[in-house]
Amino acid sequence: MSEATPTRILLADDHHLVRRGVRLILDSQPDLTVVAEAGDGHEAVEAARTHHPDLAILDIAMPRLTGLQAARELSRTQPELHILILTMYDNEQYFFEALASGASGYVLKSVADRDLIEACRATMRGEPFLYPGALAALVRNFLDDVREGRSPRGGALTEGEEQILRLVAEGHTAREIADRLGADPGTVERRRGELLARLGLRNHVELTRYAIRVGLIAP
Repeated sequence: MSEATPTRILLADDHHLVRRGVRLILDSQPDLTVVAEAGDGHEAVEAARTHHPDLAILDIAMPRLTGLQAARELSRTQPELHILILTMYDNEQYFFEALASGASGYVLKSVADRDLIEACRATMRGEPFLYPGALAALVRNFLDDVREGRSPRGGALTEGEEQILRLVAEGHTAREIADRLGADPGTVERRRGELLARLGLRNHVELTRYAIRVGLIAP
C-alpha cells in the first residue's frame, strides 16, 4: 500500500493498555493506520460496519463475542475484509479454528513488536502469515494424514473420493451411487458430507461447480 492509501485497521482487544501499545506499533508505519478500536467482539462487528476497515485485528479472548466468533461474523457479512488474530495463546486448536473462521494470519502478542507489521502487510498482499509453531502444526497434521492413509487436508482427492464427487455432481442420488459402488447409501451420504467440509463447499451447486473446475465432469 502507498502512503497515500494506508491500510485502514480495526483493532479489537478487551484490554485498553494492550490496544494502546499495539496502536503505537501500527500507527508508527506510514502505510498502516488504526481507524477504529473495540473492546469486545460485538463492538468489533459494529465498528467494522461503521468504519469499513481494510483489516481487522482481533484478540481471541474477548467478552460478548470472542475474536473467533467475531471473525466468523465478519467473514460472512464483509467477505472482502482481511482478518488477523493477535493472541497470547500459542495453541494449535485456536490456530486451526482461526483459519476456519476466516482469518488470514495468527500472530502471538509476545512477538507482536517483531511480527505484527509484516503480518499486516502480508495479509493485505493476499498472503497468509503464520508463526513458526503454526507452521509446525500444519506439517505435523499433514504427516499424520499421510501415515494414516488419509488425503492430506486440502490435498488431492483419492480415486474413490473423485468417483463419489463426480457421481454426485452428475446428479445421481445416494442410492444410485451406492448401487454403482456396492456401498451403503448412508456411507455415501457421510462421505459426501466429508467432501463438502474438506473442500469448503456448502451445497450441491458449489460441489458441481468445483467438479467442473477441476475437470471431473464436462460443463
